[in-house]
Amino acid sequence: MARAFSDWPRRLWRGRSPAVSAAISELRQAALVNTLRSSRLFSGLPPSDLARVAAITRVKTLDRGEYLFREGQPARGFFVVQKGAISVHRLTARGREQVIHIFRAGDSFAEGALLLPTGYPADARAVELSQVLLVDKEGFLALLRREPDLGLRMLASVSHHLRVLVEQLEELTLRDVETRLANWLVKRCPSPTGNQPVCIELGMTKRTLAAELGTVSETLSRTLRRFSEQGLLTVRGGTLVVRSPAGLQALLRRNLGD
Repeated sequence: MARAFSDWPRRLWRGRSPAVSAAISELRQAALVNTLRSSRLFSGLPPSDLARVAAITRVKTLDRGEYLFREGQPARGFFVVQKGAISVHRLTARGREQVIHIFRAGDSFAEGALLLPTGYPADARAVELSQVLLVDKEGFLALLRREPDLGLRMLASVSHHLRVLVEQLEELTLRDVETRLANWLVKRCPSPTGNQPVCIELGMTKRTLAAELGTVSETLSRTLRRFSEQGLLTVRGGTLVVRSPAGLQALLRRNLGD
């Protein structure tokens, strides 16, 4: 009897009516469209175009630490983050992992790989439980032929990624984690020369922030603690309170030798 009861949800699912199946499909389609609409690449597209993209899109869930793709793998398509965070990185000649960028909800990435015969140019791994949308390569290229405006949007998105990469390269020239963290915080202060406290909502795990700064969680925690001891920062769970942006900027300038 217990076994028959435990099988009841499965038997009910298998026996669902066509109307229920259609309703479930519509809900899935609506969820895909909403995620696509939140992406810079697709924002502003009419519902009909979003529906066409959603039709060639599938969802993939990743556990923390699971790889989405590896460098050199043939490109199956590009991705839009639905939730979580994806680290795109490469290994240096010394075998050290260098983070190129952390992509979060609403971000699209790997668009350029659609046109590369060599496949994906880097590795991509979930730094926390994540869900991404895979937009099929062949389906999207066919859509581009019918909708040239999408090509211009993709070009704009790739250009944005290039600007992010240039900024990342500039930040990597900063000498140590303390300097990189100070720079990251100062850039998020509306008035870096002010003395009024500024609250910065992380919106990510500290592990994710550490990866973005090119370090590990333990080193980030030590640096945050050092800033707290210096009276520059207060850590309140997922909120970082910069007590004095001007004081933090002064530390940054000293570290940079300005």
